[in-house]
Amino acid sequence: MAKRIGSAVVVLIAGLIVFIATRPDSFHISRTRPIQASPEVVHGLINNFSKWPQWSPYEKVDPNMERTYEGAEEGVGAGYAWKGNKNIGAGRMTIVDSKPGERITIRLEFIEPFAAVNQAEFVLAASGNTTQVTWSMSGPNTFMGKAMMGFGFMESFVGTQLEKGLEDLDTVAREEARKATQSAQAERNRLAPAH
Repeated sequence: MAKRIGSAVVVLIAGLIVFIATRPDSFHISRTRPIQASPEVVHGLINNFSKWPQWSPYEKVDPNMERTYEGAEEGVGAGYAWKGNKNIGAGRMTIVDSKPGERITIRLEFIEPFAAVNQAEFVLAASGNTTQVTWSMSGPNTFMGKAMMGFGFMESFVGTQLEKGLEDLDTVAREEARKATQSAQAERNRLAPAH
């Protein structure tokens, strides 16, 4: 009896390993949301890492996280390194492509708790008074990544984080757009000739 149970466990483990090993060698997860602001306003909030604490879901994981900004202040060459608790780990991001109001591509390097290099991308498209923003993450799949993907954990976990980030980006962008409108109106009033 014990031999049969042992054989069944071995077959089950072997089947599980084969299942995981046959998962795709790369992953791509994305979410899209309409943001109630212009592409220029949205682009400005993503293109400058010092503005990420206002909306990024990853900034809230560890309130004591150490942050270091490197390179350019914004756009291509802007860098951001973080080191936090075990839930956030350590890594760095670098903007490698930036087209105002259209796209931002980021090299995303994880150092701890595991090493990986992925790509994050934001694609912006004007749509009436809103901006359709697609935030995606892609990269090679490790064995652990394949296991998480095979059972839907990666899509669920990362997808939920992207959704939360886009929701908070919408809130912050609305406020930025409101301030910009008020500022423009105040400037028009200041320049208007007195009657």
